[in-house]
Amino acid sequence: MKKWLMAVVFGSALVLGACGGGGDDASDDGAATDDAGETTEETASAGEDIYKSNCAACHGQDLSGASGPALDKAGATYGADEIVDIIQEGTGSMPAQKQVSEEDAKTLADWLAEKK
Repeated sequence: MKKWLMAVVFGSALVLGACGGGGDDASDDGAATDDAGETTEETASAGEDIYKSNCAACHGQDLSGASGPALDKAGATYGADEIVDIIQEGTGSMPAQKQVSEEDAKTLADWLAEKK
């Protein structure tokens, strides 16, 4: 009975931990760009906020990875459109992130694409 209870408690903690990250003050090491290719602090801040709310629990507060892979150099491997597809469709062991709106996925992908 104790093993079952511990499994339920651990499983619950795992699920709740994946629902969002804490309020870490990780610095932004890449700025996002607008449609004209100009840096926008508003987009960078929005991308970072979306990341912290939806991704940091698995990918780390500072993009260094945790249970999911590091994303600190995501832009070196993927373009913004590919990142949107990964967010919306999932890949490997990462499930599709249906709680992230299409607009937020685009903002997040633009922010991550700048990480090289």
